[in-house]
Amino acid sequence: MPDRSYLDWPFFERCHAERAAKLDAWATDVLPGLVDHHDVDASCRRLVAELGRAGWLKAVAPAACGGEGDGYDVRSLCVSRETLGYHDGLADFAFAMQGLGSGPIALFGTDKQKRRWLPEVSAGRVIPAFALSETEAGSDVAAMACAATPDGPDHVRLDGEKTWISNGGIADVYVVFARTGEAPGARGISAFIVPADAPGLTIAERIDVIAPHPLARLAFEGCRVPLANRLGGPGEGFKVAMATLDVFRSTVGAAALGFARRALDEALDRALTRKLFGAPMADLPLAQASLAEMATDVDAAALLVYRAAWARDAGAPRITREAAMAKMTATENAQAVIDKAVQLFGGLGVKSGTVVERLYREIRALRIYEGATEVQKLIIAREVLKARAASQS
Repeated sequence: MPDRSYLDWPFFERCHAERAAKLDAWATDVLPGLVDHHDVDASCRRLVAELGRAGWLKAVAPAACGGEGDGYDVRSLCVSRETLGYHDGLADFAFAMQGLGSGPIALFGTDKQKRRWLPEVSAGRVIPAFALSETEAGSDVAAMACAATPDGPDHVRLDGEKTWISNGGIADVYVVFARTGEAPGARGISAFIVPADAPGLTIAERIDVIAPHPLARLAFEGCRVPLANRLGGPGEGFKVAMATLDVFRSTVGAAALGFARRALDEALDRALTRKLFGAPMADLPLAQASLAEMATDVDAAALLVYRAAWARDAGAPRITREAAMAKMTATENAQAVIDKAVQLFGGLGVKSGTVVERLYREIRALRIYEGATEVQKLIIAREVLKARAASQS
């Protein structure tokens, strides 16, 4: 059983501990029958449907739209991702993308847009996707080339491509960010809701990665979208994207934390049961040193992840710095923890199909998506410099 003593920290309420315990029990019983890592499309569809049926996706929508609460409880999102990540990375992915993909609608949608999409997302009947990245516009969003040009009084025409789109190929609806030209750079981008069956939208390529999940390159050629599908005002797409990432970036850290906790538990079991030189590996000072570093890395990451989530839930208008610190530290620490676990397993650590080998593949992408570690460092530096300048003015 994973360690849950951290849920006694003052960041949490009783409901978060209850959620972790119930979701852990559900995942233990249900996930093995849902996940086939050789068929990720079908697995993700099953996972979304069952997560919705069991009520776990209510966390990604407000109560008025089939969810729970008045808005996001980020601690619940983080607890959910950590718990699912502990059990299976694809289960975490399916949960997370229901949130990230619909986040712009929940945060910036009109009442009509919310009523149309969010109840279906929280019930697991609709799969959404967040389509921001391009070949030359990943970390540098201002370099975006996909364009939305006026097409009559009530429509725009989308032309261009998006790539590295999670849920690409299985999504029912995409939130697409495109250049509309109200101002230079990031200030001239708008966001649009685009159904997957919109004429002119095609799946140009399915992308395979080391830890498989649905991923694709999208092509837009004369894809006509009603202006009524825009999220926020004209030129507010960057604001929509960053506000969404502000909520969900700390949850990436929570997923990494789930991976790291699983790796630590696997390593502890290995150290206690593996005999070396006539005694358990756990008696060796170097093994103890690795376990000590792993445990400390896990707790350090957890403190930053749940500090960020608590700050958002407590009413902080923005948690840009806190979320960036959480995402950077948790993903980098998880990489280090998992690497140590592989080392403690020796040859078995790189054998295909073992838990630590799977974790080794799954953690790598988290240090890149939703802002690579290097980008998080720039964000953190920008925020602390801004705060320092403000304090001296």
